[in-house]
Amino acid sequence: MSIVWGLVSSATQTPVITIPPDLLPEDGRFGSGPSRVRTEAVAALAEAADDFLGTSHRKATVKDMVRRLRSGIAELFCLPDGYEVVLGNGGTTGFWDAAIFNLIEARSQHLSFGAFSSKFATGVAAAPHLQDPVIISSEFGTHPEAVADPTVDAYALTHNETSTGVSMELRRPSTDGLVLVDATSGAGGLRFDPAETDVYYLAPQKCLAADGGLWLACCSPAAVERIEQIAAGDRWIPPFLNLSIALKSSRKDETYNTPALATAFLAVHQVEWINHNGGLEWAASRCDQSADIIYTWAEGRSFTTPFVTDPAMRSHVVATIDFDGVSADEVAGVLRANGVVDVESYRALGRNQLRVALFPAIPPSDIAALCACIDHVVEHL
Repeated sequence: MSIVWGLVSSATQTPVITIPPDLLPEDGRFGSGPSRVRTEAVAALAEAADDFLGTSHRKATVKDMVRRLRSGIAELFCLPDGYEVVLGNGGTTGFWDAAIFNLIEARSQHLSFGAFSSKFATGVAAAPHLQDPVIISSEFGTHPEAVADPTVDAYALTHNETSTGVSMELRRPSTDGLVLVDATSGAGGLRFDPAETDVYYLAPQKCLAADGGLWLACCSPAAVERIEQIAAGDRWIPPFLNLSIALKSSRKDETYNTPALATAFLAVHQVEWINHNGGLEWAASRCDQSADIIYTWAEGRSFTTPFVTDPAMRSHVVATIDFDGVSADEVAGVLRANGVVDVESYRALGRNQLRVALFPAIPPSDIAALCACIDHVVEHL
């Protein structure tokens, strides 16, 4: 990526500080979604564009790409026998609505510990055909634990809360009830046992280094049975949100309606890149290195501390760093003026902090360079 050397005008109240070129990362993108897309993937898309973009999603060229995505995801996550990879349009937000219609029979339990985990719980609470959900909350920067509940038929967990930089180990709270896991920012960068989940769903604009607009869901046999059982009943389900239709389409390597072809291509490129290099263990180890760099750096500075105080809960794919005595917004503004972008805190959190993606597409060396850039900026503020 070429760095654009533009400085913010004085009207923005951002100090004019030039970061020396030798301190800058190779690529200045550190956003937590949309994430950095690897240059090699974009080049591959451009090379394939004439024969791929603008072609029918019902024909072999695109169907083969969907097949590669489904099989690549199954390989990446080492899915047990009987699990199926289903995909559709709409991203994670769309999948939450689909889950409300297709995966919850009557009542669900939700762990709420950030902006995104709370959104799914809010949507379920508003659904007129479902009972009020059980919502277990904890302070931002922590996560609660699921509790076995005989009145619940679905447990909604979040592998990684993108807004706060908290991740959690995935464990079944009960042998009864489906375990639905929002894995949008964790999938492809965090280890997990797929047998502890029934629906591990994600959108590809984070660790999978693609654009948004698609959702993918790794569904256990129990989840497939629930989908088919509800579809066979008398519950009205909008076709766009009908997971039974999505399941049948995916088995044909299709989507119900036209998918974003570039997104599918970029996701395939990233998944196959990870699998070629050693799979999920390789990607997670790469994220571990980046996490060790930034958290060690934050703990070694007088003006920074990791927002998540418990190291066991600190995300290795999204780091949130609090600042003390220094304006994180000013730091982010100077970084942006020097071509290092998208490290601002999550807008609704309202903290004096930076949020940094540690996704597999970002080499640990760039995380180290970012830390050096922040040191330089703070020194000159």
